[in-house]
Parts: sequence; structure tokens; C-alpha cells
Amino acid sequence: MKRIAPAFLFTLLLLPWTATAENTAPPGFDEALARSLGADDYGMRQYVLVILVTGPTPVPAGAERDEMFRGHFTNMKRLAADGKLVVAGPLDGVNGWRGLFLLATDDLDEAAALVATDPVIMHGEMVAMYHKYYGSAGLMLVNDTHVKLARKNF
Repeated sequence: MKRIAPAFLFTLLLLPWTATAENTAPPGFDEALARSLGADDYGMRQYVLVILVTGPTPVPAGAERDEMFRGHFTNMKRLAADGKLVVAGPLDGVNGWRGLFLLATDDLDEAAALVATDPVIMHGEMVAMYHKYYGSAGLMLVNDTHVKLARKNF
């Protein structure tokens, strides 16, 4: 009985500490911010990563192509303002990879519907490949930060 008592006492002392440690947020944790960004307990969330690749019907240089790309940038601004487009940018073109979108959804069908509104997709200049992505919920702050960094707009 004497051997059991110290082990039992140690267990009783350890259990409350363990439960508290698992439920205690680290210093600096912002519950409201985490909730507003859709963060899980690890500060992460689901997204859809869209890779834009060269499509079957490239639009030749000229006024139509210029208008298509103006619409492409306008569409990206709209999606960003709606909180749907988290990150976007061009790629190097290697293997036909032209650009990427990171969308604030975990639904591939919703992502496809959002991307379908882009003129480069509508004209066949580019096609989209969709992948689920799990990353930092902090990425949701990129657009607000970018506005503070850009001297010029597209």
C-alpha cells in the first residue's frame, strides 16, 4: 500500500496541471482574431489552391487580350474585396504554369465557381487546377497588409 500512495499522489498532482496546460492559450493568443480569420486550434484553416496553366485558346496580342487582362485584374480585386481571394500572383511560366490563386474556401465546387468568373478562364487563355490546402489562417490578412505596401495598383 505504501508503494501505491506516492504514485497515486503524483498522478493526482499531475492531472490538473496537464488538463490546464492543454487548454491554456500561449501568450499573445488573440481569440477574437483567430475566430474572425476562421482559425482552428492550431491557427490554421482550409483553403483551395488554384494553379492557372496555359489554356487551349490563347488570345493573341492586341486590344482583346489587353481587355481580357484588365478584366482579370478587376475580377481579382473583386474577389479580394469579397474576402474570397487570399493570395494571387504570377508564376514563371515553366511547364505552362502561369499563376496562382489561394481562395478562402474548403469547397472545390465553390472555388471552381469563383474562378469561372475570370475572363482568362472564360476565354480559354488559362485553365485552372484545384488543390485543397491547409495553411495559416494569418494568410487572410495578406490583402489588408498589401494595401499598405503598394504605391501603385494594377
